[in-house]
Amino acid sequence: MKKTDTIKTRILDRQQLIQEVVRLRLKSKTIAFTNGVFDILHEGHIAVLSKAASFADILIVGINSDASVKKIKGEDRPVNNENSRALILASLIMVDNVVIFEEETPLEIIKLIQPDVLLKGGDYTLDTIVGAKEVIAHGGRVEIVPLLEGFSTTNIIKKFGNSK
Repeated sequence: MKKTDTIKTRILDRQQLIQEVVRLRLKSKTIAFTNGVFDILHEGHIAVLSKAASFADILIVGINSDASVKKIKGEDRPVNNENSRALILASLIMVDNVVIFEEETPLEIIKLIQPDVLLKGGDYTLDTIVGAKEVIAHGGRVEIVPLLEGFSTTNIIKKFGNSK
């Protein structure tokens, strides 16, 4: 029988995240961080998350709160609420922890955890990745992973909108 009761324990608030990072650092674990909306999970997300997990011992994923998604993507988004998105991500084998952030960017979370590796998809450049300067300044590195062509939440939403 699978142990699914621990999935929700992988979703942390900021205080729990700080405590977890301290615990991990005491064990000399390396930490990778990535973030996004992750509104409708698709193969492109899985590819980026899998690659992100390969760069460190632990992968922490930050997700935008519902309010911040509305500011960034518009009133029709997110399709799935923050709790659903967090639960789905926390259930993935390559994700160790999930944190929801209220701000439009994850900069404060990045400053809190000081990841060893900050990772974003190939639609970003080093100059456009929030937190890149801070991660590099404390000795970490930034990785940009190529995106899988043809996978986009916006395109999925458009496709379903056109099928009515």
